[in-house]
Amino acid sequence: MSIELISVLVLFISFAALLAYGVPVAYSIGISTMLVLLINISFLPSVTTASQRMTTGIDNFALLAIPFFILAGELMNRGGVAKRLIDFAKSLIGSLPGGLAYVNIISAMLFGAISGSAIAAASAIGSTLTDKMESEGYPREFSAAVNISSSTTGLLIPPSNVLIIFALASGGTASVAALFIAGYIPGILVGLAIMLMVYIYAKRKGLPKANRVGFKQLFVDFKNAFLSLTLLFIVVGGIVAGIFTATEAAAIAVVYAALLGFWNKKLNVGDFKSILLKSARTTAIVMFLIATSMAMSWLFSFEGIPQMLTSLLVDSVSNPIAVFLLINLILLIVGTFMDMTPAVLIFTPIFLPVAMALGMHPVQFGMVIVLNLCIGVCTPPVGTLLFVGSGVAKVPVAKVIKPLIPLLIAMVVVLMLITYFPSISLWLPRAFDLID
Repeated sequence: MSIELISVLVLFISFAALLAYGVPVAYSIGISTMLVLLINISFLPSVTTASQRMTTGIDNFALLAIPFFILAGELMNRGGVAKRLIDFAKSLIGSLPGGLAYVNIISAMLFGAISGSAIAAASAIGSTLTDKMESEGYPREFSAAVNISSSTTGLLIPPSNVLIIFALASGGTASVAALFIAGYIPGILVGLAIMLMVYIYAKRKGLPKANRVGFKQLFVDFKNAFLSLTLLFIVVGGIVAGIFTATEAAAIAVVYAALLGFWNKKLNVGDFKSILLKSARTTAIVMFLIATSMAMSWLFSFEGIPQMLTSLLVDSVSNPIAVFLLINLILLIVGTFMDMTPAVLIFTPIFLPVAMALGMHPVQFGMVIVLNLCIGVCTPPVGTLLFVGSGVAKVPVAKVIKPLIPLLIAMVVVLMLITYFPSISLWLPRAFDLID
């Protein structure tokens, strides 16, 4: 058995064993990487190499966008943005059967897109709407399921931290601007698919609808939400127009979110200490994950794993449809037990060369891997969003699974569309001349 094959086996077996034992993902990645390095080189060079790769992995200007977007999301969460978006969504579509469920979806899409965080969207929208929905006859577990699934749309609709991470992991084959623009149609499709399932459920269960509001009230709610919605145009428009980079856009988002919080009279100077501390803790966790994942990604390249897998799949399975289906299946399984950030950083270097060899554009693959992992964060055993959404709604996770399954099926249908119809992801970037 060759040293390369031994290294690959040690890497994956040790990583899986550590995860199964309950070791945090970042530590599991770092330890398994070190074990393989020890097989290939002596102790001291192994430590030096791992440290260097972790340091150089996060020494990237584009990654500065992540702490800024995390801080901007916290400022928006505390600054009254969620309530204004909910009021606007309710005026817009609350009069439909099951209207409050649609309000939940639209609000989660808007807030998730503005904050770039699915967890922030689930927390803000769920804590505001769940009790209201229960008082109007909606089952609490159904409300939680809608909130959990719809909050993932903010990971596709820009600005999105995970798309920035994919751009880094792709080695420059997909730009942040192209990925941001590409995310709109898949993100909206996911939202519409969830709405369709809600419509079927609402008609079957006879869910209530709110009274139709007049144009005057709609205009008032739109005016109140306008400044929050403007952030999307400033951030994404500025990046696409080349006015500023994603990192500079994230810094602008922080300033704008802070000013908006003061304008809404929901923030004061005393709030900043807790906001900064919470953002710093989240950033530290994310950056440590990125550092260890980048070391493992380098090890993949060092051992030739992406090239090995590409040759294996392309030579053994000649049908691209079957290969893409297999990749999706693997990613769906991975998403059930691994967080999005390390999953993107670890599996992008492995599967992107395979996808490109079979004719898939890197931007399209970015949408595929992110949506796969969006489904994963909604599923047990490690689904972060599932536990956050259930916790906010104060409903046991086991009760949320049943109403969540049809919504996850709708997301899988959209995933298949994105996988086999490239124009869904590539039409907008091509329209803006961001890709060939």
